[in-house]
Amino acid sequence: MAFCFWLVIIFTLLYEPIKGYVDFKRFKVDVRENEGARLKFYKSSIIGLWIPTVFILLLVIFTELTLKDIGLSMPHINVITLGPWVTYAVIAVASFYLLVILYYSIGYQYSDKIRAQLDQAKQKEYANVSFSEVLPVSEKEKKLWNYVSLTAGITEEIIYRGFLIFALAYLFPTLSIWLVILLASLLFGLAHTYQGVTGVTRTTVVGVMFSVLYIGIGSILPLIIFHFLIDYVAKLGESLDNR
Repeated sequence: MAFCFWLVIIFTLLYEPIKGYVDFKRFKVDVRENEGARLKFYKSSIIGLWIPTVFILLLVIFTELTLKDIGLSMPHINVITLGPWVTYAVIAVASFYLLVILYYSIGYQYSDKIRAQLDQAKQKEYANVSFSEVLPVSEKEKKLWNYVSLTAGITEEIIYRGFLIFALAYLFPTLSIWLVILLASLLFGLAHTYQGVTGVTRTTVVGVMFSVLYIGIGSILPLIIFHFLIDYVAKLGESLDNR
């Protein structure tokens, strides 16, 4: 089983950080001339994320690895591993952030004020990030983006939280849980090399928070929903004229 674990770890070290970066650079050129470039890129991203995920699920079927080992179990509060202060603090921060996301997601449907706020925030983000081209523009792209968001929520939580934390702890039993969290989160950050140094740093920090939250609640199921909503909100904030 250790060999299979290493295969997935090597995959996360090479595929997304390198191939993902190269594919995105190619996409940035293609999207200027080909209106179907985003749809093609989305489909490729979905397939690329499901390949290692299916492999992990096959390990569950054919080895002693279990669904519970990779976080696919019912949530329960665990304050023993990281301590009550860290556990409850991260749960509180995540809960607040989730409420903000839900507020804007729901409010976007009914409030002109919130739609205007999201539109302004999105325009500001476009001016400050190097990967804005990947976000959906047309209605067809936004529909497929829903599946991209759902895929990212399911697969990335299985790979980078559920599986990697277990695999790293299994392969390196002497490592502290914090070092395991940091390594898994760094691999998650490297999967976003196409976002530049700032993007890698930001997603690594998010990975640490999600990892702590996962250990604190003993399940990736709530994280899948949380992750999906974060990506889903990225398609909101369009101009009121295009509503």
